[in-house]
Amino acid sequence: MTDLCAEDLASIYPKPSPRVIAKARPEIDAHARKFIEMSPFCVLATSGADGSVDASPRGGGPGFVHIAGPNQLLMPDRSGNNRIDSFRNVVEGSGFVHLLFFVPGIDETLRVGGRGTLSADPELLASMIEFGKPPRAVLSVAVSEVYFHCGKALMRSKFWSPEMRVERAVMPSIVQIIHDQTSLGEPESQEVVEARYKTQL
Repeated sequence: MTDLCAEDLASIYPKPSPRVIAKARPEIDAHARKFIEMSPFCVLATSGADGSVDASPRGGGPGFVHIAGPNQLLMPDRSGNNRIDSFRNVVEGSGFVHLLFFVPGIDETLRVGGRGTLSADPELLASMIEFGKPPRAVLSVAVSEVYFHCGKALMRSKFWSPEMRVERAVMPSIVQIIHDQTSLGEPESQEVVEARYKTQL
């Protein structure tokens, strides 16, 4: 297999249309605001000082990412695995972040880029109580670029189609998987894991 160079890419892909370039906006407009307010899920991508890249899922109720202004988003951080790879990248790396927002049933996605900072201000945390508890920290994103992706990727995958849903039983529980990979901890059934999820959101 031969690796492609920049010249190869230019010969394979035509230049994007003026509309594709112009759709990247410098702030959150009314359409992006509505999409974010409907979104219960996004992927947060960050880059570290050593060149490493992290992408992690984030979720909550629709609009769990708060819009503080046309150029500021606030994302509460809920309980997780405590690796904090994303947050280490924010404070030790470039600080640049990208968010990819999804809305169930809509094939288009929304991409938001900017520079992130972290806060654990008590008043800010208290204003974002969800699932009966405040977040542990809040990621503030100074937004510099916002644009919608067309729905082709999700349409090709039939991502929201009921026919594509997979029965949970085809995969072991996440705890069982990690036990198989590491031999650490005790294996647990999916039922036990789901019961614990309900108390630890």
